[in-house]
Amino acid sequence: MTSQNLPRFLNRTTPPHIVTLALLSGMSALVMNIFIPSLPAMSAYFGTDYSVMQLSVAGYLAMNAVLQLFIGPIADKLGRRPVILGGMAIFVLATIGCLLAQNAVVFLIFRMTQAMVVTAMVLSRAVVRDLYPPNEAASRIGYVTMGMAVVPMIAPAIGGALEQGFGWQANFWLMLGLGLAMIALTWADLGETARKSDLTLARQFGEYPELLRSPRFWGYALACAFSSGAFFSYLGGAPFIGTEIFGLNPTQLGLYFGAPALGYVAGNYLSGRYSARIGINPMVLTGGVIVAAGMAVLLLVFAAGFGSVLSFFGLMTLVGLGNGLTIPNSTAGMLSVRPHLAGTAAGLGGAIMIGGGAALSALAGALLGPDSGPWPLLWMMFLSGAASVLATAAVIKRARGLEGLDES
Repeated sequence: MTSQNLPRFLNRTTPPHIVTLALLSGMSALVMNIFIPSLPAMSAYFGTDYSVMQLSVAGYLAMNAVLQLFIGPIADKLGRRPVILGGMAIFVLATIGCLLAQNAVVFLIFRMTQAMVVTAMVLSRAVVRDLYPPNEAASRIGYVTMGMAVVPMIAPAIGGALEQGFGWQANFWLMLGLGLAMIALTWADLGETARKSDLTLARQFGEYPELLRSPRFWGYALACAFSSGAFFSYLGGAPFIGTEIFGLNPTQLGLYFGAPALGYVAGNYLSGRYSARIGINPMVLTGGVIVAAGMAVLLLVFAAGFGSVLSFFGLMTLVGLGNGLTIPNSTAGMLSVRPHLAGTAAGLGGAIMIGGGAALSALAGALLGPDSGPWPLLWMMFLSGAASVLATAAVIKRARGLEGLDES
């Protein structure tokens, strides 16, 4: 990037400022988890079971996955800017619907529609890949996804306090205000960064097989999906463990719940600082090992009878640290396998990650019960981290076999 074309904040004729991209990424994270401490109160408000209201997490993630299959090709065809603005506008309308809902079914319909905010997360990464080469893109994505780290660290605490002070609806009023602010920021700061595809939308969707035939794309996608799967399992199971096993109130749960984000901040910082120097593959592998090792230690701690609020949530910081290394680097890897399909790769890779996360989140909620203790969740998280290590090892093996060859 030339000095004449450096980012200037709120000037969409220059590349977008990294703060804008980080906020777009963080918005999606906030919508996902700010209201989680309020799930028990929402269950009482709508007169339904906790397992039904937990669908507002698992179902939201599933809709995220479906939408990402369409977001990427559409953004490659129409550009990043209009798709982000359109997605945010739909999100704002859906949030109003959540606030007006009088029963759980209507609420869940609008909650699923809120998933349109995922356009901001997916395309903020694609914008980075539009502007930078792979290793530098991994570093930049690390900084951008800090928005996904800082926000989950503070959002549940804010959400729990808002729910205790003003009721669960206060969380959605906050989402509405922030959604409108992000539309204004995107309009002012984000110009178009992609060279729009000459293919029709039908042909654009027809490019998926090119990605699906790439072993390296699958390796990066699965490494990302399994590593983040440990975190999504946590999303589905930690509220139950916090309230039912450890007896935390919503504010306390909100404070503890953000523990993985502490590690995620550190992991994203390390990705931003070292990915360009060390390379994508070693960073992804290290992240997966940290997730698996952290969960192995936690299993041993509970088996030895030392399980507590502090040990459970404290060791979850290692899940965040591992994801902070794995997600930006595996994402850069996915987007670099076929650079001309960066938006499509971002959408497909995100769908694989979020779809797996939705399944694991729902499974964690279903397996945990009064007699289960934390064991189903701990084993799910450990096995997910171990699978990420295996997927990364396959990528590294493939890369060594392709040295000197122009093949993916």
